[in-house]
Amino acid sequence: MCIEWSNDETVFRSQRPLLNKANLTLVQVLKQEWPANWPTFIPEIISASRTGFNVCENNMSILKLLSEEVFDYSAEQMTQAKAKNLKQQMCNEFSEIYRLCYEVLEKATRPSLIVATLQSLLRYLGWIPLEFIFETPLIELLVSKFLTPPQYRNVTLKCLTEISSLGASQYDKQFYTMFYMAVEVINKIVPLSTDLRTAYESAGSNDQDFIQNLSLFLSIFLANHLKIVENQENKELLINVHLYLIKISQIDEREIFKGCLDYWSRLVLELYEEIQQIPISDLNPLLQRSFATTFSTGGALDPDILANYPLRKHTYTSILSSLRTVMIEKMVRPEEVLIVESDEGEIVREFVKESDTITLYKSMREVLVYLTHLDVVDTRAIMINKLAKQIDGSEWSWNNLNTLCWAIGSISGAMNEEMEKHFLVSVIKDLLGLTEMKKGKDNKAVVASNIMYIVGQYPRFLKAHWRFLKTVVNKLFEFMHETHEGVQDMACDTFIKIAQKCKRHFVAHQQGEAEPFIDEIIKSLDKITSDLQPHQVHTFYEACGHIISAQPVKAQRERLLQDLMRLPNMAWDAMMEQAYQNPELLTNGDNIKIIINVLKTNVATCSSLGAGFYPQLARIYANMLSSYTAISHSMVNEAQGNPIFTQTHRARVLRGIKKEILKLVETYISRAEDLDEVVQNIAEPLLTNILDDYQQSQSQFREAEVLSCVDILVNRVGSMIPDMVLGILEKVFECTLDMINKSMTDFPEFRVEFFKLLRTINLHSFSALLKLPDQIFSKTIDACLWAAKHDNREVESAGLSLTLEIIDNVAEYNQPEVANKFFKAFFKPIIGDTFYVLTDTDHKAGFKTQSQILAKIISLVENNRIGVPLYDEGEASVGTSNSDYFRQYLSTSLTNAFPHLQQAQVANFVEGLFRLHRDPIKFKLTLRDFLVQIKEFGGDSTDYLFAEEKETELQEKQRLDRERALKVGGLIKPSEMEEEDS
Repeated sequence: MCIEWSNDETVFRSQRPLLNKANLTLVQVLKQEWPANWPTFIPEIISASRTGFNVCENNMSILKLLSEEVFDYSAEQMTQAKAKNLKQQMCNEFSEIYRLCYEVLEKATRPSLIVATLQSLLRYLGWIPLEFIFETPLIELLVSKFLTPPQYRNVTLKCLTEISSLGASQYDKQFYTMFYMAVEVINKIVPLSTDLRTAYESAGSNDQDFIQNLSLFLSIFLANHLKIVENQENKELLINVHLYLIKISQIDEREIFKGCLDYWSRLVLELYEEIQQIPISDLNPLLQRSFATTFSTGGALDPDILANYPLRKHTYTSILSSLRTVMIEKMVRPEEVLIVESDEGEIVREFVKESDTITLYKSMREVLVYLTHLDVVDTRAIMINKLAKQIDGSEWSWNNLNTLCWAIGSISGAMNEEMEKHFLVSVIKDLLGLTEMKKGKDNKAVVASNIMYIVGQYPRFLKAHWRFLKTVVNKLFEFMHETHEGVQDMACDTFIKIAQKCKRHFVAHQQGEAEPFIDEIIKSLDKITSDLQPHQVHTFYEACGHIISAQPVKAQRERLLQDLMRLPNMAWDAMMEQAYQNPELLTNGDNIKIIINVLKTNVATCSSLGAGFYPQLARIYANMLSSYTAISHSMVNEAQGNPIFTQTHRARVLRGIKKEILKLVETYISRAEDLDEVVQNIAEPLLTNILDDYQQSQSQFREAEVLSCVDILVNRVGSMIPDMVLGILEKVFECTLDMINKSMTDFPEFRVEFFKLLRTINLHSFSALLKLPDQIFSKTIDACLWAAKHDNREVESAGLSLTLEIIDNVAEYNQPEVANKFFKAFFKPIIGDTFYVLTDTDHKAGFKTQSQILAKIISLVENNRIGVPLYDEGEASVGTSNSDYFRQYLSTSLTNAFPHLQQAQVANFVEGLFRLHRDPIKFKLTLRDFLVQIKEFGGDSTDYLFAEEKETELQEKQRLDRERALKVGGLIKPSEMEEEDS
């Protein structure tokens, strides 16, 4: 049909979408029938291609689609064995496809046919043997005939890029020749003297695509074959292609820049590693001492030291200097910066974080750190020169100042301490001068935000220079009175960052000071925070909490905490006194705001101070719990005369108080160090007041935060108080389950917290679960399996994980009768519901845990860990082993569920599961293949192959990346370092 429609000129021209659909359908058929049932397909399509231009052009589209389906989209669409078989078959027959493509490119003159052929060839180039490419004149044909004409140049450049991604040392000469020829042609199309940034802005889409494809070609070729080009005598080519990439990197198009950045990241890392690999014994004594000093301080090496030592980096001196300028001028906003320029040209507060920008910043920051290590003097000179141009106005703009300061902040730790000191003092001095020089709130806000960002990035410098640290913090306090949008937020955020990294310096009695700086801050607290919004005040208190936590003397720490909380406690005491006289005053509108604000202040301080917060919590704890109960009763009373009360603003703010009380208790318990203190003084009053209220309240008056709070409590002390945990379950289990088991949508926040709590109890107080009555325990398992079918991913994950964790605990429990009773009752429901979600595409997200559940149960059966028959009387003959019964049960269940499968397929699948249950990777691949087979009719019964998991590889890569980064000064941001403050 495809051939017939192609031969019909009218259909071929006017019905292309229909023909494309037919092509795709044919390829889907081929995936099932070729090569086993249609072994002659490739010879047939090649033979047909020689019968007419239209047929040939359409057949190129079919071959392109076939390659895409087999090589690019086969995951989860074909079994591993089938995908391997098709790829092998394609490789076996590619010579015929290649000859057809070459013949067309050599002889054809019809543009649409040439483009279709190039596009088809492109899909095969990535995996064909290199001898096909280099032992024929394909490269010369592509470069000489198709690289220059505008209608072919983009797809041709993509073909050359695909070839560049391949590699084999025996073809180094051919790769270099290809590159040399291509660059010569490119230089005629786009001379090196061209201002690519301007050219790109004025170019049409085809020419813009060409520049983007050019960047990919150059960067991918150099990434794979740089040494080949470096080893040639033609250094002009090496420098020129890098100049092309510099010019392309200057274009204002993020995706193009990101492509270039990948290559720059690779290059600077290689050049840096070359320095690290220099044998110190090869250097003279002066250089040896310099190396030792540099690497012990983590700073960059002075380039003059290696001026006479032969290094690759010397070849790239001018390129690297230009690259530093590019990185500085294009640096994107770090996530710490909250003040941005809007599309309307106004300075505003940023509220939404752009994950793409954060990722790009990280990559650019790494490149600039390496560039600094490669030549710290040049990096510093460029930055100081650009800052001078901000001062004299020749390059002044918000964007130029921002990118420069973001770049300065990004290289923290990449210089040695002495150099960093002089550099940073000079930068901050100039920026403070710029603050005084510039008029207008917007200008001042931009400069202020940059000062705050930079000082927040250099804790090492601040720790070493107390006077400067104090000056900087006092400047932040000044900015806290600046009402321009975003400045106060950033001042508070910077203060807390400095407080975290330099906290011991605030509590130490510094030379020349009358008292520790924290005492001075607390005494002036009211004045410092007078212009801040409540949420900013809370950040300020959190920062002070970090500082107070560094005070090693308990009495001093408690005094500082008491002084810090003086104002909130005065407000709290006044509220409690009024409430004692008249409980109704507790829920007065103005009083509610005060109480919530005081509670939030306590939460903020507790979150940073941690265990040291106990004296303050003990001071307000009893009143806090009483207030919780009083507010609950007040809400119930008000709702009696007002059916829609729970939807009112008043109800929301009253619930806000309850939530903050729970949050404070949860925050402290999560940080507490004296767990006996938690058990004796925190747990019992909490459970008596909060859980009784939760159990007795109607569902609309319950708070999901109660479940979260007791979850933390069980997590910390559950193993110490199993009877209390049983009491928790009795008070929350049935009433919560009754709320969420009516539908999949009601009370979503309760669903998540409920299963988190059950998982925690299972993990930390499993004995409490076993003490539940059989009926309640059965409901727990039912709830787990029900959650595994949930459309909420978090609930689904919690249900699956809890099922697996309960199975693990039951299996490891030291009483075999517990396991026997459990598996006898729940074996079939667990297996049935696990296969239900496994074969439902809506639950693909749970695949890993689903497979773990099945593998665990198979393991228990195969290792005779279940001491009673899993089958009921009459289901199997007496004496049948659980292993044999499980195989038969699984085969029968799957055959009934999927009658279109062959018996051999089901048998092979079940046997594969039992054979491979000890190998998680192969076990999961067996399941994946089965999920493909159940969508097919009459598939192959031997379709199994096994490959490695990507997830494990990714985790290992992240671990190695961090280990590598820790060895390079400045590569890990100061805020991400785990070292103790000093």
